[in-house]
Amino acid sequence: MADPLKLRARDAADLETIAACVQDALVPLADMQYLPRDRRFALMLNRFRWEAAPVAEREPPAAEGDAAYADAPAGGLERVHAALVFDRVRRVRRRRLAEAAKGGMLSVLTLGFAGRQVVISFAGGAAVSLEVDRLSCHLEDLGEAWPTVWRPRHAEDEAAGKE
Repeated sequence: MADPLKLRARDAADLETIAACVQDALVPLADMQYLPRDRRFALMLNRFRWEAAPVAEREPPAAEGDAAYADAPAGGLERVHAALVFDRVRRVRRRRLAEAAKGGMLSVLTLGFAGRQVVISFAGGAAVSLEVDRLSCHLEDLGEAWPTVWRPRHAEDEAAGKE
């Protein structure tokens, strides 16, 4: 198993790297919390390890649409628990989280940053918007990765013949 990830984001380019790493991560609604006294927003993720996938499987699907999961050849596909934390958060807005959560779980599509707003977009049209003083984010894998045969797929993959 590869070394666990430990990344920081201080600008939009850094956040793009983290966004690629957390695309298709599964987030239980109960594992997303805003701590106003600490000005911190944290999510516990079940992250698909795109960086550890075999080369043919590495390109993540487009960030649009709902993710589905398809059987993949055995070997090389992994998931890992991870923490995604944003500091210096002034305000949190949530949109359609309960409606989009299937079985209490959300699937991360992407992260974006513009001005003083970080937006965490989920499948099903849900989003969390964080108003920040400045971007201060870190992602850290927790524990050992485990093998999976399920590679995230989106409708765009099937349309492009990536089955």
